[in-house]
Amino acid sequence: MSKILPFQIVNPTPRIYPRTVTWIHSKPVLIPSVSKCYTPIYLAGLRPHLHTPSFSFSPRALDDSSSSMETQNENIGELSEMEEYEKISGQGISSPEDATAVIPLRTNSGLSHLISPIIFSFSDNKEARLPREVKDALQSMASEWDDVVDSKALQVIPLKGAMTNEVFQIKWPTRGDNVSQKVLVRIYGEGVDVFFDREDEIRTFEFMSKHGQGPRLLQRFRNGRIEEFIRARTLSASDLRDPAISALIATRLREFHELDMPGPKKVWLWDRLRKWLKAAKRLSPPEEAKAFRLESLEEEISILEKKLSARHQRIGFCHNDLQYGNIMFDEGTKSVTIIDYEYASYNPVAFDIANHFCEMAADYHTETPHVMDYSKYPGLEERLRFLRVYVNSSGKKPRDSEVQQLLQDVEKYTLASHLTWGVWGIISEHVNEIDFDYKEYAKQRLQQYWKRKPELLGSC
Repeated sequence: MSKILPFQIVNPTPRIYPRTVTWIHSKPVLIPSVSKCYTPIYLAGLRPHLHTPSFSFSPRALDDSSSSMETQNENIGELSEMEEYEKISGQGISSPEDATAVIPLRTNSGLSHLISPIIFSFSDNKEARLPREVKDALQSMASEWDDVVDSKALQVIPLKGAMTNEVFQIKWPTRGDNVSQKVLVRIYGEGVDVFFDREDEIRTFEFMSKHGQGPRLLQRFRNGRIEEFIRARTLSASDLRDPAISALIATRLREFHELDMPGPKKVWLWDRLRKWLKAAKRLSPPEEAKAFRLESLEEEISILEKKLSARHQRIGFCHNDLQYGNIMFDEGTKSVTIIDYEYASYNPVAFDIANHFCEMAADYHTETPHVMDYSKYPGLEERLRFLRVYVNSSGKKPRDSEVQQLLQDVEKYTLASHLTWGVWGIISEHVNEIDFDYKEYAKQRLQQYWKRKPELLGSC
């Protein structure tokens, strides 16, 4: 999946959870935090160094557009904090000509309790990686904003490493006490054709932008786009269990499902699954294919399609990947925004809700982000509460029979969710180089499929 990757140090001593990563090249560079419990790490320098530590990443933690978020504190990781450290410790930042710099790692106890420094360095000026046409477009855009001090003084903030996209936050200094002007630049990556069609994703984004869903599209260029920067935070795994936030998600999801997207209103789930299964078979060695029972999955897809395709089911425009990292929350307005539409398509709405419930068993910000804890799958009352809000948000009082029917449909569609992301994990094991145990993730999803199938579908 196309995800933003939070940094996590592997087996640090003492244990550290980095919150903000900053490296200095005349100006600070800030990567937004994704969890309140993280603490800062500072990085500086210009060229690769042998002592760079290893990192592990959770590729399902945040999707690309979820990078369009504010930090918990606008000033965290800014240069002023680094300068304060210099005053306290006497350790300075290396000059741009210096190859490396000694950088402190700090704990929650503050700068007075420093952990042994680690040397970091990076090899290039991030601004130089932006195509000239993009920089020209950004400068032209900023020149029309009255509060921007200098349209050419743009600060380029990389928000992800190489995966499907390169994503940058762009920031300009503003006059007075105004919050800095920010936009998001997305440069499209390669190699995602197996999962989704980029042109479909672009058309979806443009449609959503025009209809006030998600970030606004500011400008397109040859291999990317410039988006509005959303001043909100991505949800955490625990946020999904908050009844108030869950109710907001249910209401927003109903609105999402009722969008009248252009194009055929056909169900994409089954064709997509079959396409992914073919790719998984092609990529997997014989022993792996046997272990995952790939030869039997074609029949399983057909069984699900037959059993679940009831006449009463409602088809709507579905997100298809509603995990917590793809939902943003505005603390001020108490509203949620659904972002990242790579997998969005028409499907049974019960599948979209089922997938959301399955995601409550995941926490992609742990030391084992690939591990699903199905004891956290929402209980009956929690599911009913969500579904009542979802149905009621249409403006009609929900009938008990309507809610109960949707509950049954959703439970059956959890099987389709397990199958979908199980096959996704098998493919990702072979096409992604991110440090994430795709294979084990796939194993868990498929094991849950085989475990739950007899209960939900009977002996078929």
